[in-house]
Amino acid sequence: MFEVKASPENLYWGYFDAETKPVLTVPSGAEVMLHTLPACFEEDVPPNSTLVTPDHRIALDNLVPGGGDGKVVAGPVGPHVLTGPIFVEGAMPGDVLQVDILEATPRQDWGFCAILPLLGTLPEEFTNYERMHVSIDRNRQMAKLPWGLEIALDPFFGIMGVAPPKEWGRIGTPEPRAFGGNMDNKDLRPGSTVYFPVFNEGALFSAGDGHGCQGHGEVCITALETALNGVFRLTVRKDMKLAQPFAETPDKLISMGFNSDLDEAARQSVREMIRLICERTNLDRNQAYMLCSLVADLHVTQLVDINKGVHAILDKRHLVNALARREEYSL
Repeated sequence: MFEVKASPENLYWGYFDAETKPVLTVPSGAEVMLHTLPACFEEDVPPNSTLVTPDHRIALDNLVPGGGDGKVVAGPVGPHVLTGPIFVEGAMPGDVLQVDILEATPRQDWGFCAILPLLGTLPEEFTNYERMHVSIDRNRQMAKLPWGLEIALDPFFGIMGVAPPKEWGRIGTPEPRAFGGNMDNKDLRPGSTVYFPVFNEGALFSAGDGHGCQGHGEVCITALETALNGVFRLTVRKDMKLAQPFAETPDKLISMGFNSDLDEAARQSVREMIRLICERTNLDRNQAYMLCSLVADLHVTQLVDINKGVHAILDKRHLVNALARREEYSL
């Protein structure tokens, strides 16, 4: 297994850029462990400095959000510190990168959740910054809130993705797009496989923005922000073509939509699920659309990342071929 530590030379903060130099080159099918840091600024770390990992302290002291090289960032610079990118041999524009998520493990004993003024789902109602630190019991896989409530951890990476097209330049991390990025999808946990369209040679995969847990919607703009170690298997797929990411588990299909309009994000996720059903069965689009209405569940992924997210989940046991097309049955 390859391993990438969370040291400054392996990290970048708050942006995506196809020109970011890869920190590691691996063959297709390789498993890679990425050590990541939480999406936070100096003011978000706990008062007890002993809780801050040494690599996090070094990163806070040495990294500059946005790159610090004078290159203009389109859109807001995010708080997300990303590990990567990883160059996967054989990946070329037009291919697909298959990312099997094998592990997502907390690597520190704290996290935080915060309200950011004029952001989140209710920006006009919550206008003051407020942060709470949360203790994490890694042995018990539980988090303890300041008022004593314990909640189970369900770790996942808020950000996974390949590099965007070169012509996009350097863009901020907050918005999920066709290359993935800040999808904040709690259903992309270990055991899931995510497929990304490739826009650059080597795909240039990165991950970060570890979440200890999150509700669908991520309504106040933050989840339980923490640091994770992740293990990913990165495989080049030349037998697939994609315009945007989708995911699956052994028993579920997951389609995704991203748009500033929540209705349009929902439409996109439904269109993508129809496409997936038609690819995997002999159903036509009308039949697939009706099947979605009967058995697919739409979830609001997140409401807070500029491009909002909706993802549809369909149990694969429903992916059976139709015995007849357009046949009318009488009772």
